[in-house]
Amino acid sequence: MDRIDITVTGGCQCGAVRYRATAMLDNAHLCHCRMCQKATGGLFAALVAAPNDALIWTRGTPATFRSSAHVDRGFCADCGTPLFYRGDSGRTNLTIGSLDAPAAFPPKTQMGNESRMPWFADLPGLTDEGATEDQDPDWAAAIAASSNQAPDRDYPP
Repeated sequence: MDRIDITVTGGCQCGAVRYRATAMLDNAHLCHCRMCQKATGGLFAALVAAPNDALIWTRGTPATFRSSAHVDRGFCADCGTPLFYRGDSGRTNLTIGSLDAPAAFPPKTQMGNESRMPWFADLPGLTDEGATEDQDPDWAAAIAASSNQAPDRDYPP
């Protein structure tokens, strides 16, 4: 797995926890295992790793849950955003969705397929109802006007 010299930032939904990594690993992946499903509340965890020596928490400190004897799962104690999976490997697998620019890390592999939903391969065939802004502009405007979500960038506390 290659080390990539790139600076990335990310954080939780409310902005209480922020991080910066000055290097990433070329390991973007999806994990379908049941533990990752429960940890993220989704069908899979989308993860990409930062070497521990390149990762700093720039605001707040994530809470952790020891999901097994070998793994810590990090999240924001204020808003609940899942932030990372960390084992004993010298790297922290950040949730791709918590990155400020998640499109930069498309998954290359998937694992934990024993728990992958049997209909997962059917998702591309579902009807695409488009963007919320197109489907229900009034609802989208109301959400935007009252959103408590922190911006996808570093900002003053």
